[in-house]
Formats: sequence, C-alpha cells, structure tokens
Amino acid sequence: MKRILLVTTLGLWSATAAVAQSTLPPTQTTASQALIVVEDRGGVSALPYYQALNPQDAGPAQPPVATPVPRVDNPASAEAAVLPVRSAQLTPGDEPRRVIRAPGLTPLFLVGDDDRSRAWLRQRRAALQELRAVGLVVNVATPEALVALRRLAPGLMLSPIAGDDLAQRLGIRHYPVLITATGIEP
Repeated sequence: MKRILLVTTLGLWSATAAVAQSTLPPTQTTASQALIVVEDRGGVSALPYYQALNPQDAGPAQPPVATPVPRVDNPASAEAAVLPVRSAQLTPGDEPRRVIRAPGLTPLFLVGDDDRSRAWLRQRRAALQELRAVGLVVNVATPEALVALRRLAPGLMLSPIAGDDLAQRLGIRHYPVLITATGIEP
C-alpha cells in the first residue's frame, strides 16, 4: 500500500512538472520566467537590476566599475561635501500657521542662511531647546555660514539638508518654520 502511494505521488509530481514545462515558451524554464509588467510609468527600465539578481543566466563576469568615493576624514569635511544646499521650493517668508496630525513626529524646524532665519533663531532658541527640536538648514552655501548659524543656536542640532521633498509633502513654501506633531507655525 505504501509503495502504491509513493509511486502515485511520484507520478503526479512528474506529470505536474511536465505540464509546467510544456506551457512555457521553449526559451524559458520554470527557473527563469519572463517578468510580467503590471504597471509602467515610463522612465528607465529596471531590467538590469533584476538581471543582476539571477547571475547564473549572465555571461562572463565583468569586473566591477570603480566608483570614486570622496575621502572624508571627519564630520566637518563630510558636511562640507554636501554643501551648498539649495531648496528650490522654499524661500524666506511667512508661512501660514496650520494644524497637522503627525503623531510621534519629532519637532523640527527649517531655517536658511538669511537675516529672517537668523532673527527667528535668536528669538525662538529657548523654546526650540525646550522642545528638543531638530534644525534643518535648507539653504546654505558654505561651511562658514553653517558654523555661523550654529553659533546663534548653541545646544540645537542644525543639519544641512535639502528641504524640497518635505516642503512638497507638507505644502510648505517658506521658512523659517517650526513643525511639530500637531502643527506648522512661523
């Protein structure tokens, strides 16, 4: 009885594999089926990335292309490497106060290297420290300008970061601005 069950199971397994093989075009096997495009929004094909995941189908190995990596000896030179930071969608100005719902959001603020931001930092420094807010410097050209902003706000973290994505997601057009879990305020 056990032999009959074993033979039947093996027979069914073989038949299933044969049917799967016969339904594929001759150039394909079950191990490498063609990708099915569900949606195509244009742009660059992702096919090379998928081909890299299946190395047994690849031709002779090519040596990796050397990408130069900038040498960074300390954090200051790492920051200098990202400067200048420009946020095309953000300008100094008055951003209207509004309510948002972002539970768990760490308070953060956006400033730039301009007179309005410097005055705002001087005026709000104590409140920003109390909130433990993180500062994003969205427009700054030089390491010296970044250091000058940090001198105005000792005890606050100020990081040079382009703010266009954040501005687009939150509908912000101007800085300086404070963003908390409950609102956006100038």
